[in-house]
Amino acid sequence: QCRLLRGLAGALLTLLCMGLLSLRYQSRPSPQGVQEPPGPSQPSPAPRELRLHDVFIAVKTTRAFHHSRLDLLLDTWVSRIRQQTYIFTDSPDEGLQERLGPHLVVTNCSTEHSHPALSCKMAAEFDAFLASGLSWFCHVDDDNYVNPWALLRLLRAFPATLDVYVGRPSLNRPIRASEPQAPNRTRLVQFWFATGGAGFCINRKLALKMAPWASGSRFRDTSALIRLPDDCTVGYIVECKLGGRLHPSPLFHSHLETLQLLRAAQLPEQVTLSYGVFEGKLNVIKLPGPFSPEEDPSRFRSLHCLLYPDTPWCPQLVVQ
Repeated sequence: QCRLLRGLAGALLTLLCMGLLSLRYQSRPSPQGVQEPPGPSQPSPAPRELRLHDVFIAVKTTRAFHHSRLDLLLDTWVSRIRQQTYIFTDSPDEGLQERLGPHLVVTNCSTEHSHPALSCKMAAEFDAFLASGLSWFCHVDDDNYVNPWALLRLLRAFPATLDVYVGRPSLNRPIRASEPQAPNRTRLVQFWFATGGAGFCINRKLALKMAPWASGSRFRDTSALIRLPDDCTVGYIVECKLGGRLHPSPLFHSHLETLQLLRAAQLPEQVTLSYGVFEGKLNVIKLPGPFSPEEDPSRFRSLHCLLYPDTPWCPQLVVQ
């Protein structure tokens, strides 16, 4: 009986020692500089939320509009996101260079409003975006107003895993193009595209896939191949070459639609707005003030004061 008790005590002592050694092994600290992988109850950290600093905004212009259009943009929305905005033009301008520094990009493209000239500038925009390392590329024209916070809300809504091309189609149907095939044959293709006059955005994931047809001189070659302008060429690459698709958004606007149909209460929600002459009439958003149509024919200054009433040149409300 004594021998049996001694045997049980020895077994218990052995089990106790093994348990202590196991506990010590499991609770040992990780080697310095090495992180233990997260366990089942420790999920990986969520991806960082998109910020305005992650967006590359390219504005296409030409020498004839350096002052009539760009001064308005620089005084309004560009003043709020200057570090993310780059102006692409075809001619040097000392005044603009002094005001914008490296954010003025002189492309040396032709000043003509032709397919090759427009594609030349779009290629410069695309290459500058790829070199920037930023997450999103957004193209607008020099008659667009960009609402940065509405833009950020829109881009944040897309999952990071998705290839994204978002904008507003100018047609209610896909466009058709003839794609040359060897030898001496052509193939009819059709695709949707976002009009450059309202602006569009592409995320980096998709832009990298577009590079074989869109980087360097290849964008101009692709445009010449289908004999269509720059914004059509973007849609062709995305849909016909990569099998992607346009995500249509009603939040982008050009002067080719009736802008007066937008109610004042809707304006803060729009990503881009525009102004111009359409069907022989001045086409602008409808705002009662604070500036008169004579003082502010584009209505961009009035819009800016609606969005940013703290702007120094906006009329201040006097409290009685």
